Amino acid sequence: MTTTERSTGTDPIESALATGPNGDDVNSKVPFNMKDGLHVPSERYYSREFFELEKKKLWPHVWQMAAREEEIPNPGDFTEYEIIGQSLLIVRQVDGSVKALHNVCRHRATELGSGCGRFPGNQIVCPFHGWRWKTDGSISHIFGREGFAKETVQPENLALHEARCESWGGHIWINLDNDAPPLREALFPAADILTRSGVDNMRVKWWKEAVINCNWKLAQEAFFEGWHVKQTHPQLYTYVDESDSEINKQNVAYTPFVNGHGRFQSGDSREGYGGKPDFLKAAKLNQQGQDAMTLERDIHVFESVAGNMDTSDPAYTAKAINALFEYWEGAGIEGPSKTPEVMKLWGGDIHLFPNYLMLPMYANSLCYRVRPHNDDPEWCRFEVWSLTTYPKSAEPTRAVLSGRFDKDDADHWGLIPRQDFANLERMQRGIKNQSLSETTLAELWEVTIANMHQELDRRLAADY
Repeated sequence: MTTTERSTGTDPIESALATGPNGDDVNSKVPFNMKDGLHVPSERYYSREFFELEKKKLWPHVWQMAAREEEIPNPGDFTEYEIIGQSLLIVRQVDGSVKALHNVCRHRATELGSGCGRFPGNQIVCPFHGWRWKTDGSISHIFGREGFAKETVQPENLALHEARCESWGGHIWINLDNDAPPLREALFPAADILTRSGVDNMRVKWWKEAVINCNWKLAQEAFFEGWHVKQTHPQLYTYVDESDSEINKQNVAYTPFVNGHGRFQSGDSREGYGGKPDFLKAAKLNQQGQDAMTLERDIHVFESVAGNMDTSDPAYTAKAINALFEYWEGAGIEGPSKTPEVMKLWGGDIHLFPNYLMLPMYANSLCYRVRPHNDDPEWCRFEVWSLTTYPKSAEPTRAVLSGRFDKDDADHWGLIPRQDFANLERMQRGIKNQSLSETTLAELWEVTIANMHQELDRRLAADY
């Protein structure tokens, strides 16, 4: 199954590198498999055969981010998570723990809840015949019991079935496979990297979604690298150079990890990579464009120390960042540690296999969850969160999805996500062009895309 061996080295996180392309033992079992790390067969993004294999071998056996903790703050609160036609109720228990219950009445198969809400009295009531369960899944009342054969209504047979459910980083994760490895083992080393970035302290600022005509893998891959910024988001590229320059001045390092996870972050400077971006200008454009990784409060801090300084001068950047840490301490905000490991990830992202991304920056994070929509390999649900760290005395109440908005809706999406969304459906149309049999990946810039697909093939070839 997944590669979980941790390589030797002084830092178990940085040495947990992926093993590269699979051998014939995997490839022989997977249609349209990844024969190398440089090409992705086009059919992986639209083939019904490949999609059905994902439904059978991936989604029922992998840990998935099902909810944010603050979606269900109080006992009896629930939220629904759906994947490939399987619905689960994520329910806060009386003791504060969380259970994931299969969302189906044991009598006549009625779904017991939808969306989000609260089960009054900690009782789940079937809307069809009024059967009831406690929020722990045990049966509490069978209306019309006398009409049933005694052996069919034994309590142990009528309890709602549970899925595996664990928490990490302010998220609730589920797995439909009771024999799956523990969550933190499956999330290694991605969760370890994000923990030191302070994601445990972050809470939902806003949460929205779009339904997009694009395969779930193709959609999320757009965010596995940062070198699309110059073309897709030209307003964010504040380096001074010629408009047709082929130099990628953003010094970014890409790391494929075990378990299919990946990272991009600031890398070491390269000879010939001159110039510095305008830090304040870029921060303002980021905040205005998406209100996520950089927030208005961060801009206020950066402006307060600008004075007459050149905001593209590294001395200004250092002063602005120092002021941000001082602001957090004074405001009672539990920000991340001031270490190179943390700050190198600002502006980059971590992909947690199979379908969740976090882009931490300062005491904030932009997050994406992408999953199949309506049993169609060419459509996805694309959810976006803006997380931030609040003072302990000012944390928000229950997190609720704001709504499902069209990808071009300028009233609900900032310029940056609209620019990104604009590429996704174009890619899905292009991937089916008869002249294209495979996409071509950059060995330097797109190695984490290949790594995700190679892990996927290992999952699809596994015997469960």
